[in-house]
Amino acid sequence: MKKVVIVESPSKTKTISKYLGSDYEILSSKGHIRDLATSGKFGLGIDVSDKFKPNYVPLKDKKKVISELKKESKDALVYLASDPDREGEAISWHLKDTLGLTNYKRVVFNEITKPALLEAFKNPRDIDMDLVKSQETRRMLDRIIGFRLSKLMQSKTDGKSAGRVQSVALKLIVDREREILNFKEEEYWTIKGIFPDFEAELEKYQGKDIKIPGKVDADKIIDSLSKCFNIESVTNKIKNKKGVMPFTTSTLQQACVNLLNYSSTRTMKIAQKLYEGIDLGSETTGLITYMRTDSTRLSNVFTSEAMEYIRNNYGEEYVGAVKVNKKKENVQDAHEAIRPTSIKRTPESVKKYLSEEEYKVYSIIYARALASLMADAKANGTTIILENNGYTFKATGSVIVFDGYLKVYGTYSKSEDVVLPDLSNYKSKIVIAEDIVGEQHFTKPTPRYTEASLIKEMETLGIGRPSTYAKTMETLKTRNYVTVEDKKFIPTDIGFEITDKLQECFSDIINVKYTAEMESELDLVAEAKYDNVKLLSDFYNKFEPLVENAFKTMEKKAPETTGEKCPECGHDLVIRKGKYGEFVACSNYPECKYIKQEERKVLAKCPKCDGDIVAKRTKRGKVFYGCSNYPNCDYALWDEPTGDKCPKCSLLLVRKGNRVYCPNCEKTNKND
Repeated sequence: MKKVVIVESPSKTKTISKYLGSDYEILSSKGHIRDLATSGKFGLGIDVSDKFKPNYVPLKDKKKVISELKKESKDALVYLASDPDREGEAISWHLKDTLGLTNYKRVVFNEITKPALLEAFKNPRDIDMDLVKSQETRRMLDRIIGFRLSKLMQSKTDGKSAGRVQSVALKLIVDREREILNFKEEEYWTIKGIFPDFEAELEKYQGKDIKIPGKVDADKIIDSLSKCFNIESVTNKIKNKKGVMPFTTSTLQQACVNLLNYSSTRTMKIAQKLYEGIDLGSETTGLITYMRTDSTRLSNVFTSEAMEYIRNNYGEEYVGAVKVNKKKENVQDAHEAIRPTSIKRTPESVKKYLSEEEYKVYSIIYARALASLMADAKANGTTIILENNGYTFKATGSVIVFDGYLKVYGTYSKSEDVVLPDLSNYKSKIVIAEDIVGEQHFTKPTPRYTEASLIKEMETLGIGRPSTYAKTMETLKTRNYVTVEDKKFIPTDIGFEITDKLQECFSDIINVKYTAEMESELDLVAEAKYDNVKLLSDFYNKFEPLVENAFKTMEKKAPETTGEKCPECGHDLVIRKGKYGEFVACSNYPECKYIKQEERKVLAKCPKCDGDIVAKRTKRGKVFYGCSNYPNCDYALWDEPTGDKCPKCSLLLVRKGNRVYCPNCEKTNKND
């Protein structure tokens, strides 16, 4: 009988075909083949009155794919080999249903290597309908919330969309920004004793913690101190520096943002390629296991091989133990952590087959997995306590005495020795300070979220799934709800507006607690412990009345008038907001399309049209540079154009601080 294997990605077919041989025909669905229709009540594609029955339709661009799959699957044994998660399980079910399959099997594998493939095909199973229900329920929730709230926001605000997870993530950013805006800094001082080869900081007075609010207090304390400090104690203690866990989706994204400066979206694209297969000359194979996972587990086979590798290459003392995550792992975590498919494929051995970014991501995954099975590092911690007229000063140091897992992960870990002098046998029991100084400080607000810290916060709070974080980040940026400065998220005026409007009517739903509880219920659906129809019904009965009320009562924000009249039709001119800032236009739009062109210094000619690049300012006061033909032309830059063109790509060069660079090439040139 003919054997057909259907995978999601076309790039997998070549690799898998080599492993399974000519007995199998490998085909690709190219992802999902169908989705909810946009018909019915509110265009949801869901019959709310009939137990939330979904109405699925083929995706427009997949009709040819479906036709080909039906043709090839006829009279064949079909192996459904979509990805090993809820989304993949749902894709297999949609394929089975759409193609009308009766003779089929479900196979799952966490890595695209020959042993893993052969093992998976020896142990096929049926489609897990509980996982399918969980994914289907999540999709319907996202459709209901997304469609209803997006339409509401479009009619009442300048925003384009709202969503179940996206809007809660935006609220975190907006709430943090308001904390920063409302923060009132407080002055405080620290006092240090400066010694020839170390420094000690004032901590206590007569055994109690001390706070120094101002310079007068600091000077008073300094005046009361002698430069002779009594050595009260010197303690040395060996402490373990705990090793790292192997990567999950979330921690990989965080590490690549922080250490490689790759966005979560970029990281996942690179990881996808490493998972699907790399041509190594003699073979094509996946270099890492499946990259969408919440699990920190490692297979027994990999653990055994990795420990033997550590023993042979670093010595017995470097062999650690398998770390266990205390966090409960759910059905989504049936697969492993992200790891190399073979510990023998070192980054250096495959470097010539990889792009620079693939090599960097593979290197950090390899190092992390190996380090997770190595012994803890050990540090000798030293604490020196000094006394001076009732004031206690403290100095701490730490020196790595055994590098352990840092042997391979030290490049990615912030660990520096702080060496203190050995005062334990200091005969006089007194040390003389070269100086005693006070230093002024001001309290600082909690920092803005970076992409890495927001992902970490969302995971900690239980908002969304790590596999969707990258998409959430991109949506916030492309919808112009946030801007990114120095890697930090700053909400735009539209971001503030969307959040405030949603909180006005949906504070019981668009919040961390409710969203996290919903995630927990979806997990229970996947475990066959919660009825998905009840989940949908309970939510909808609470949500829809709020939406209907919001359409009636939520005030629509009116554009601000300038006091001028349109020279073309006589209507009022108003201030409108676009993706690249404010502009003045006729209130009679779309009947009148007049846009006021302000006279500004021309910095360069627009590379997209015949307009001029001029300085502009957002409502929040941030300067940017955009085309004078906006909104007909959306070309814009955050940094000032020099007027010169890049010798490589001919686009505009811009200046930031003391450097000139091309935003397109990201190639910097030092100023003369």
